[in-house]
Amino acid sequence: MPHELDDRIYGLYDAYCHSGMERREFLRQAAALGGLSLALAMLPDYARACQVSFNDERITADYVRYPSPGGNADDMRGYLVRPRREGKFPAVVVVHENRGRNPYVEDVTRRLAVAGYLALAPDALWAVGGYPGNDDAGKAAQAKLDPAKILVDMVNAARFVRGHASSNGKLGAVGFCFGGMVCNHLAVTLGDELRASVPFYGRPAEGGPERIRAKLLLQYAENDEGVNATRAGYEAALKKAGVSFESFVYPGTQHGFHNDSTPRYDAAAAELAWKRTLDLFGATLV
Repeated sequence: MPHELDDRIYGLYDAYCHSGMERREFLRQAAALGGLSLALAMLPDYARACQVSFNDERITADYVRYPSPGGNADDMRGYLVRPRREGKFPAVVVVHENRGRNPYVEDVTRRLAVAGYLALAPDALWAVGGYPGNDDAGKAAQAKLDPAKILVDMVNAARFVRGHASSNGKLGAVGFCFGGMVCNHLAVTLGDELRASVPFYGRPAEGGPERIRAKLLLQYAENDEGVNATRAGYEAALKKAGVSFESFVYPGTQHGFHNDSTPRYDAAAAELAWKRTLDLFGATLV
């Protein structure tokens, strides 16, 4: 019964993250199932997600503005982090989930800088003032934005970091959930401007995979019914188009297993998936 309850609460949390369900309703339904304490434990604790401090001596971090023609705003604001040394670095755009650039995503951006990359995390919510400081408000704000223009904003962010003075001109992308879908979209849209793309539990993008030139690393959770329903068809389309890709499903994991701010985090799977991510970037961008 506890395992059954856990599965139901995980499913409820997934619905809460990916719909208009408010936190109060999520907790009400969890309480009705007898799993309120588990539900409360699933809410993000961003202090847990800080693997690299914002003032880490190995990196230089700043918020930057850049134009975004055709997007939700005339310009965008991104979190730009680079190694604290001279030189040009491989560029990576880091794409957030469906709630704006929260502290977890900023920490992932710093992890990439520690690994030797010029990393940019754009915030789709900049058009409405930026990430509001909590995921519920962020999710509601992102849902009100024009989704097609969000994609334009993300393409503009990718091109900005690729062309940055500290970039070596080689571009990669990594993203999570909504950001995973964006990574697939970037691969279709950017063609040979993008060398590698790593969507974590991301749905396919609209558009023809025959335009993809990047190497893809598709990362899936085992227990992720909605996203995984798209996997077989997407992989078949990639094979037909001759796209270079690898695909991994991490046993026993939930959607969001890389996000170390919630109990869905699976340390072993997250570490392996991240190693594979860095291995791909090392092989294609350096």
